[in-house]
Amino acid sequence: MIRRIALLSLAAFGSAGAARIADPLLPQLALEFAVSAGQAAHAVSFFALAYGLFQLLYGPLGDRFGKYRVIAWAVLAGSVGALGSALATDFSWLLVFRTLNGMACAAAIPLAMAWIADNVPYERRQPVLAYFLIGQIFGVIAGQALGGLFADLTGWRGAFWFMVVTFAAVGTLLVTEVWRSPDIDAAASTAHRDSGFLQRYAAVFRVPWARFILFGVCIEGAAVFGGLAFVPTYLHARFGLSLTQAGALMALFGIGGLSYALFARRFVSRLGERGLAIAGGLSLGAAFALLAFAPHWALAMPAAWLAGIGFYMLHNTFQLNATQMVPEHRGTAVALFASCLFLGQAGGVSLNAWIIDQYGYAPAFALPALVLAILGLLFAARIARRPVSA
Repeated sequence: MIRRIALLSLAAFGSAGAARIADPLLPQLALEFAVSAGQAAHAVSFFALAYGLFQLLYGPLGDRFGKYRVIAWAVLAGSVGALGSALATDFSWLLVFRTLNGMACAAAIPLAMAWIADNVPYERRQPVLAYFLIGQIFGVIAGQALGGLFADLTGWRGAFWFMVVTFAAVGTLLVTEVWRSPDIDAAASTAHRDSGFLQRYAAVFRVPWARFILFGVCIEGAAVFGGLAFVPTYLHARFGLSLTQAGALMALFGIGGLSYALFARRFVSRLGERGLAIAGGLSLGAAFALLAFAPHWALAMPAAWLAGIGFYMLHNTFQLNATQMVPEHRGTAVALFASCLFLGQAGGVSLNAWIIDQYGYAPAFALPALVLAILGLLFAARIARRPVSA
């Protein structure tokens, strides 16, 4: 079990790294392809849009054919989109391959969460999910830090070559694990395995608590990642930091998330789900407010760390509830949850790109600050009235 979860964590590393590695590359992409910062951000938003939409396919596929199997082959396929991104000769082709990469990456994190939920009881699940997320967190760190490093040392293509190697290696390990363990998906429920796609989604949307969780995580994705995508560019443009420095500084977001993951069991026991939702939302609000009005780049360091720990407090609580929304269609439900997160991210990046082009960076960070503080408080209030069966 430990080895299998560790491999899933590596898959999450690749997926998260691919999602974030383009953030520090935006200034170089804008310069090389002669587009605005807002247009360059399509390299982020197209990936996120494809990632979000393809959850609608992977969820039922995981329920039907086995979650671990689908993850293994999808991760291996991720190397193709990364390879195309590295070799792209114009901006349109880069967007095509970033979209393909998002399609392949869509399977890893949500189906891994659903597989863990199939194999770990609810009362022990939140800390296990937090430990699994260490791979995702390191992916965020690597994406932000290595993206900037490659941009300065080898150019933006080097960042995508790194992802080619990552997906090929991790995908091979996962496929090997599936071949060695034919019963790897045996714990999943088979009662509804023959249900059609539409029936599975209808079953999820019939549950009021599921509708709230899906709406909430969509808002969370738009606010958090719609702002974070532009932080390296903001630090580079306003304070003159190199892309390596800006990317490394934003890696503190991942360090904040790692701080939560390492002490998740203590946080869960002391704060509970409601306390984590409140603390997460308020921490995120404070972090984005600090970014919006910081007079010196050094203040972005505590802001990035605070945003990281706040996000994983809030998001891990959303994740826990997502795994139990509709247990008989868990793969579909959790994939739909991840779809809403990344569709929210795509919308948030596009909205903030427009805000930045029209009004500058401060409003693009101030708006998420307000939204996330309110979201955390509202989520905590709804948890108190959550149906017993949820």
